[in-house]
Amino acid sequence: MTSVGPFSRVVRVDALPKEGQTFEIEASPAERAAVAAFNKLPSIEALTASLNLRHSLRGGVRVTGAVHADLTQVCVVSLDPFPASVDEDIDVRFAPAPGEAASPRRLSGEPKDLSMADDDEPDPIIDGKIDLGALVAEFLTLGLDPYPRKPGVLFDPPDEPGLKDSPFSTLAEYPGAKPKIG
Repeated sequence: MTSVGPFSRVVRVDALPKEGQTFEIEASPAERAAVAAFNKLPSIEALTASLNLRHSLRGGVRVTGAVHADLTQVCVVSLDPFPASVDEDIDVRFAPAPGEAASPRRLSGEPKDLSMADDDEPDPIIDGKIDLGALVAEFLTLGLDPYPRKPGVLFDPPDEPGLKDSPFSTLAEYPGAKPKIG
């Protein structure tokens, strides 16, 4: 995950202290505009994250924390813009990419953080780096409501056409017009 995109904060994992490190990230106005355009949002007023990085098994890194965004979405019913917020927790494992040597910084006595219950494979550490900005943008996108509705807006579906509106409605008037089964 070393993509240098519209919101990028590349971190070298070999430079992390033994006890881990916390990163406070805030997107600039240009970065917020680029992430908003990618997500087809009118605007993102604030995009911040607090992320803790800790070394894990075999040269890996575990990233935990949270993403917060204040943004404007468009109502799928009224098409009116309205303010919304996204709050997403992050818990992602990274491991050296296949073929790359693991970091020599393996902590003695460190607990295993992999189990058979883990559903996701670790994301790759590429060239010894991970992009926290891309991770934040990814979790923001995942946290967006795909069908946002402005508070108080109700959707009144049109009346369902009944049998009387059907071109076959006159058939119901004939005796024995019940469907034959079998």
